[in-house]
Amino acid sequence: MKKKLCFYFLLMISLSAFSQNKKLKSSENDLIFELQAAANEQILDKWYPLVLDTLHGGYYSDVTYDFQLGNQHDKMIVTQARHIWTNATAALQNPKRKNEYLSNANHGFKFLRDYMWDTTNGGFHSMVTKNGEPIVRPGEAKTAYGNSFAIYGLSTYYHASRNEEALDLAKKTFQWLEEHSHDNVYKGYYQSMAIDGTHIVRTEDFISTSEVGYKDQNSTIHLLEALTSLYEVWPNELVKTRIKELLVLIRDTITTDKGYMNLFFEKDWTPISFRNTDIDTIKKHYYMDHISFGHDVETAYLMLEASIIIGDWEFEKTLYKGKMMVDHAILNGWDNKLGGFYDGGYYFKNEDTLSIVNYNKNWWSQAEGLNSLLLMDFYFPKDKINYRRHFNQLWRYTNQYLMDKKNGGWYEWGQDNKPEKKYDRKGHVWKGAYHNYRALVNSKKILEQRTSN
Repeated sequence: MKKKLCFYFLLMISLSAFSQNKKLKSSENDLIFELQAAANEQILDKWYPLVLDTLHGGYYSDVTYDFQLGNQHDKMIVTQARHIWTNATAALQNPKRKNEYLSNANHGFKFLRDYMWDTTNGGFHSMVTKNGEPIVRPGEAKTAYGNSFAIYGLSTYYHASRNEEALDLAKKTFQWLEEHSHDNVYKGYYQSMAIDGTHIVRTEDFISTSEVGYKDQNSTIHLLEALTSLYEVWPNELVKTRIKELLVLIRDTITTDKGYMNLFFEKDWTPISFRNTDIDTIKKHYYMDHISFGHDVETAYLMLEASIIIGDWEFEKTLYKGKMMVDHAILNGWDNKLGGFYDGGYYFKNEDTLSIVNYNKNWWSQAEGLNSLLLMDFYFPKDKINYRRHFNQLWRYTNQYLMDKKNGGWYEWGQDNKPEKKYDRKGHVWKGAYHNYRALVNSKKILEQRTSN
């Protein structure tokens, strides 16, 4: 009798566990469907083919709040390359529409090749007119940041299409950066370059609010992102060396022991800080010196991706630092009421506690947050911070305050705090379909991996 009861008890436990697991998988599958639908309906179907400039080539830049084409169509290398990346990735993710997205990506590739690449001096122009005439601005003619996204878009397009010409151009861009931007003494890359590729040396004549001539975290993290993508399709030893160099630089120098990144640096990577000045000076230099929670959570993902692609190199150390960055952002920059990451914080002089100095929530930070929160939950499912709870809250926030259910696309700023921005442009040279599409695709991949186990 005891044996029968024991068997019955174990059977009930087993059936209960099976039932709970089935419910969990069903819930996860529902979320996967939501993510896929948002990626297709809110992003891909709204942006393409709308922004394809069939007259001049490349992609239109200016999109109104209700997804009509605007009038400001100067084309920036960053945005153009991101559109290539998005369409190439969409081709890999949507087999039934692969040819359509490859055609969209090829459209952008030809514009980069024929109009944005400087055939005289090499490297990609930062900005051109809508018909491809270079716009040369002092200190902004060419940048490591812009050329990094060219590599990112081109290598991903090659991954999807096997167009050797695209890979050759990606290689050429990397080699150009090596010659003109890489710092063989202090490591990393100079951000600002003249038209001929000469990196710009900062002098006393530069105004204090100008970033020109400084090294910076933003170009560094996206160079890491770009070279990681390049290495996937071209496992070159020098590329691998540079990935390691950038990974260590970001993890151990740019990121502080508290888990946030400094933003701008002297050539020897001494941080630019206005902490010892007065409050007005600090406010004036906000762009150059604050804590960007969005960049911190984004970088946690980019570091881990790089480590994995080059063979799990220093993975545990990188994972620890990535977790520290996400934890710092949650503990200090998270809206505990509605969810979401605030734009910026600051550690004022003689204060150990961080102060929020910008309570607004931009679209790209929340997108990167979705990706990194779910990634942390994958590696640390039982952590006391409960990354999955934060992901769920952020997903609800994104649905309610960032996704425009009437006109499509994402608002630039969360409508909980900036309702007056409801009618702002959905697209411009700094806002396209990159951060949010990547976040949704990556989140879907993580969930699919978990449900398959």
